Amino acid sequence: MTVQQQVGRRGPGRPTLSNEQLLDRALDLFLEQGFERTGMEAIAAAAGMAKRTVYARYPDKLSLFRAALHRAIEEWIVPVERLRAAETDDLEETLLAIGRILVANIMTPAGIRLLRIANAESVRLPEIGAYAYREGTARTMAYLADLFERRIGVGAGELGDWNQAAVAFMYLVVTGPPTMTAWGMTLDDATVDHHTRFGVRLFLHGLLPRDVPEASQLLEENRRLRELLVDSMLETRLLSERLESNPPG
Repeated sequence: MTVQQQVGRRGPGRPTLSNEQLLDRALDLFLEQGFERTGMEAIAAAAGMAKRTVYARYPDKLSLFRAALHRAIEEWIVPVERLRAAETDDLEETLLAIGRILVANIMTPAGIRLLRIANAESVRLPEIGAYAYREGTARTMAYLADLFERRIGVGAGELGDWNQAAVAFMYLVVTGPPTMTAWGMTLDDATVDHHTRFGVRLFLHGLLPRDVPEASQLLEENRRLRELLVDSMLETRLLSERLESNPPG
């Protein structure tokens, strides 16, 4: 049932909605019709309010839209304390628990609604995406980077860029199922959980662990190619020096 259909079911004399409910109804209308096609009159009707009451709270449609998005973002953010509470002695199980929390949070109807609206209106309001990143995603990735440094940091070598590792984890483990759902695909719980588990294992272990023959062979071939390249560069340099010392003719 659309918001407009729900409006028709509100009887006369019923109390108006709270401000939070007003923002929720407004966000539903913006998602259904888009920002341009959604008018303040329709929003007021959906909230069971007089238009002047809505304008008393929000002077224009854009300010109402911003407020509705900010409220949705604040409800969507997962507190870092909740992620920290999921830590165990097993890093893979820890990352699986964290991945499940983050994926489930975005896969809620409110999370998918926010994702769709943010994608649709990001060009109009780039500050909304910046706000969502600053208040939510950036804090999550800072926590992940700290987790990786605490649990893997010693002896990590060139893989010790934990900020980039946090970005990779978010893209590999978290964003796939919500993005597919926002595009209209239907994913059951088993499919989502399989994706999360596979993403965590791929993030930690890769496709070709070093202890399998294919990986060892690939590493050996890369080593030989590097040696051939170095030898070739040395031979080219020696030949160039000889030509400079003994030019032809």
